[in-house]
Amino acid sequence: MTPNKILLGLAALLLVGSMSVFTVSQTEKAIKFRLGEIVKSDYTPGLHFKWPFINNVKKFDARLQTMDSKPERFLTAEKKNVIVDSFVKWKIGNVATFYTVVAGDIDQANLRLDQIIKDAFRSEFSKRDIKQLISTDRSAIREILTNNSKTVAADLGMEIVDVQVMRIDLPPEVSSSVFRRMEAERERVAREFRSQGAEAAERIRADADRQRVVTLANAFRDAETLRGEGDAISADIYAKAYGADTDFFSFYRSLNAYKKTFSTQGMMVLEPDSDFFQYFKKQTK
Repeated sequence: MTPNKILLGLAALLLVGSMSVFTVSQTEKAIKFRLGEIVKSDYTPGLHFKWPFINNVKKFDARLQTMDSKPERFLTAEKKNVIVDSFVKWKIGNVATFYTVVAGDIDQANLRLDQIIKDAFRSEFSKRDIKQLISTDRSAIREILTNNSKTVAADLGMEIVDVQVMRIDLPPEVSSSVFRRMEAERERVAREFRSQGAEAAERIRADADRQRVVTLANAFRDAETLRGEGDAISADIYAKAYGADTDFFSFYRSLNAYKKTFSTQGMMVLEPDSDFFQYFKKQTK
């Protein structure tokens, strides 16, 4: 046998050997076919063998996939529309079923899964009103939706990992009416607070006016008491001074009267023998 034939045989052997070996990674699932028929699909990660030209292998992404649905309208138990924005985390469960049902196409799988999730949403939302949907724990809704869709998704070879509701909104026409009701309610509460404030202000103002009147009355009483006491003391001093020297005191009072009278401009008509001029008639010796 010539060296060329040996080399050619070794090359053919290596080619057949390489075609007989394939690897499956941690992030993949594989199916082995024999002339188009599925013969095995439960491959673990690692090195595997196949018959060249008879067997062929297809690999699929086994990592988590995300189906981000467009916001969809659903009817509640009270026949009102809500807009729900959600997403689903899934991965390939049974790869043979996945290939058989959706031909291993991720986009087609998302379309089929989208219908399953919408049916689950429709069923659950029709049992609850808007208040229950808003007040209910999101984890409870998530668990119900996940459990309800798992069985149907398994028929597609898919495994539902998580269903999350990101947002539940009211349609614009419903939101505006809800906003108007909320606005009216806030206005009512504001009017009630303003009424209570006005009542409290009037009460405080009336109490302040009462305290003012009481304070002024007390001050006037104290002032009159002090004035009376002062007048009494003044009268006593005046009486004692007058009693000490009545002639001098009469003369002093007449001088003050003359000073006040003659310091003003005007005319005064009196009798010549009036007591007012009694000190003018007396002569000093």
